Amino acid sequence: MNPENSEMFAREQNYEQFMGRWSRLLAPEFIEFSELSPGGRVLDVGSGTGALSLALLEGESCEEVVGIDPSSSFVNFATDQGPEGRATFEVGDAQELRFEDDSFAHCLSLLVVNFIPDPKKAIAEMTRVAQQGGVIAAAVWDYSDGMQMLRVFWDEAIALDPSADARDERHMPYCNENDLVDLWRSAGLQQVESASLSIEQRFDSFDAYWQPFLLGTGPAGAYVASLNLEQQVSLRKRLQARLDPSGEGGPVVLEARVWAVKGIVP
Repeated sequence: MNPENSEMFAREQNYEQFMGRWSRLLAPEFIEFSELSPGGRVLDVGSGTGALSLALLEGESCEEVVGIDPSSSFVNFATDQGPEGRATFEVGDAQELRFEDDSFAHCLSLLVVNFIPDPKKAIAEMTRVAQQGGVIAAAVWDYSDGMQMLRVFWDEAIALDPSADARDERHMPYCNENDLVDLWRSAGLQQVESASLSIEQRFDSFDAYWQPFLLGTGPAGAYVASLNLEQQVSLRKRLQARLDPSGEGGPVVLEARVWAVKGIVP
């Protein structure tokens, strides 16, 4: 493996440690919520490291999955994980899908909608490439209250440094139930439904919770990387007092909630 490929692989492994573990737990719950008719070809919009695509192929939700993502390193990582012949991953823009009309039975998007510059355009594209009667579904983290790993982190970071509030993901768009439902209805989708889905993540110790923040992944990781050592130590102490108040070093179990929405292509 050349140095450039090695660096990209390490970056994706860091993502897996930080957020990928949550995606893998969430994917089966999201698929069940989506209620896909079995078989057919499914588009995974914003496929990342392939958690949703691989979960789709483990059941009877689809015969083939195509994943698109703007990150070539994510695409390469997912390609290495996916079963040859049934999973295809490629670089693509959710706002300008290259596929023809009616190309897929269903289109799904996990933890991505709030990162797309123009979500309305992306939903219109997903609707265009899906067949009549197909499901268009998405889920996003409830950053305000439901994603405890990040909620605890930002609460303590902001207590130490009020300017950190500007980086808190709770300010991101489409991270609440009403906005998602409105977005789906504005796209002309029918039978729009929403729900909250929850999972639990177990960390063997506080250190297992804290270490992924040191990898520089996502807004929280980038914030930690911007701190000097003294500031990092102060933040770590506050978080440990919150999550392991006894100091016994036992496991930390945190809940994460997403808002999910689905609709049918007319």
